[in-house]
Amino acid sequence: MFLVTAMSYLLTLANHRELEVLNSNLHAQVEGNQVSFTYSGLSNDALSDAYPLFQCSFDCESSAVLLGDGFQMLAQTSGTVAHPIDIGRCPDNSTSYRIYSHQARKRYYNYLLVEDSLGYTLYGFTSCYRFAGYFEISEQQGKPVITAYLDGEYTCPQDWETNQLESVVVLSATSLSCLLREYAERITGHHFPRSGVKQTAPIGWCSWYAYYADVTEQDILDNVEHMNHELDKLEWVLLDDGYQAFMGDWLTPSDKFPSGVKALIQDIRRRGKKPAIWLAPFIAQPESQVFQNHPDWFVRQPDGSLLKAEDVTYGGWRCTPWYILDTSNPDVQEHLTTVVRTMREEWGVELFKLDANYWGTLKGRRWQSGVTGVQAYRMGMAAIAQGAGDAWLLGCNAPMWPSLGLVDAMRVSDDVERDPRRFEQIAKETFFRSWQHRQLWQIDPDCATLVSLPNQATERQYYEFHRNVLLACGGLLLSGDPLPELTSFAKTSLAKLMIRHKHTQEAARFTALGLNHAFLKLTDRNDLHCLFNYQQSARDVVLTADHPVYWYDYWSGEKLCEEPVQIMEIPLQAGLSSRAIITA
Repeated sequence: MFLVTAMSYLLTLANHRELEVLNSNLHAQVEGNQVSFTYSGLSNDALSDAYPLFQCSFDCESSAVLLGDGFQMLAQTSGTVAHPIDIGRCPDNSTSYRIYSHQARKRYYNYLLVEDSLGYTLYGFTSCYRFAGYFEISEQQGKPVITAYLDGEYTCPQDWETNQLESVVVLSATSLSCLLREYAERITGHHFPRSGVKQTAPIGWCSWYAYYADVTEQDILDNVEHMNHELDKLEWVLLDDGYQAFMGDWLTPSDKFPSGVKALIQDIRRRGKKPAIWLAPFIAQPESQVFQNHPDWFVRQPDGSLLKAEDVTYGGWRCTPWYILDTSNPDVQEHLTTVVRTMREEWGVELFKLDANYWGTLKGRRWQSGVTGVQAYRMGMAAIAQGAGDAWLLGCNAPMWPSLGLVDAMRVSDDVERDPRRFEQIAKETFFRSWQHRQLWQIDPDCATLVSLPNQATERQYYEFHRNVLLACGGLLLSGDPLPELTSFAKTSLAKLMIRHKHTQEAARFTALGLNHAFLKLTDRNDLHCLFNYQQSARDVVLTADHPVYWYDYWSGEKLCEEPVQIMEIPLQAGLSSRAIITA
């Protein structure tokens, strides 16, 4: 199968998969279908950004469907080997993010899942302590092979605190959900989930998609005033970006919050709601006090000059340039702990939305040599957790696998917009990661936006699609609309989404990577079927039950059959459309 050289050797997994370890400096420990790697060489040569661990034959049909993750939240890949399709707007190799070259072979970070007529095969990293891992597909001697790599970030072994590298599995199954459950169990064996992962998901309101960065103190008060009567079950109030004077100075409010953010947070608590706050902990703009007073706290270029995000990746969405805090520095760690502890203990914040987390992993010269960007990011997140105590940590725009074990909840999709193309995009992004829900973290599918704004509007059928996505996936449920302007449609939709959350916190399970049918055991007596069409032709979907039942439309309550039946045919309209069907 492989041309084994003096530098390589073969391993066999429990499922009889044969791997060729590509470097004799690697010690590999096999446990079932998992391999854990340790660097055992005497050389102090730097590990490149494409340090090979192993390769194996890639035996799949030419029509096989792929699903590969990205290093950061906005990147996922589907399609086939010959024709990979970027799901999101910002692939890792885009000209803006530049994590690797646009001309290079496609990388599948974290895991690569393959669906063909025989079932499913998954190649996946089960740890991410210091090094990001990825897979590439190539041809050798006319046959496809898959190679697992680490991004060594050009660190040298003699600078490391440990020679332990990362762990990888190769799994196969005929059931998609069983395969992903086994993979999640392997991951949590390395990265134990935080306590919030199994708690009841937050339900509430977020300021961003109603007011964006123009949010004011009065906007928050007006919306909290409406969180009563039929909206009293909206428990959380998330003050998003826009409250701070400058990026980096999170304890200093802007002039749009004349009473101060601390007073506002305490007012929210007095009204019986739970306050949450946004911050981007690893970045600062040049006007900020933290940057001006502590320039030695920031990541540098190899020549010693300060690193701006735009030098190496996407520069940021506002208040640029962004400079990157060096979280390998104990003083920076203490600063992050102090800021978050102040918000938690003195202000009363109960959930922290940590945004722009990906930028905390940027490569550069740090205070501590031998520390990778991944490792520095994890140091920073540990410092934040120390200050947060028992508060929730929600990751956003995060590096995915570097965040394992560090957040209670994780945004898994792009920002929502009141637009059918964005609704479709974030549906796929969310569904492809929904297996992670309540296993690695609670998923955050982003906010429910069901009311049009003057500069952002769409038709009701697309809002119906959006609410069905939220119905299927579960996870955090935050309204993103101005609550004083909610329509009866929006209020009814939120109420029925909250009923779903009351009955079960689980995500519906998809049976295939086409993402057309998701099933959820809502109660002991009620099954929920969510059906989706993505710009496809009109079609009928056949649903089955274990025994004759009544079938209803979830939203309208319309009974779809005269007598209990075991088989039900449901029509789906052409284009972007969806249905939610419940049995009783």
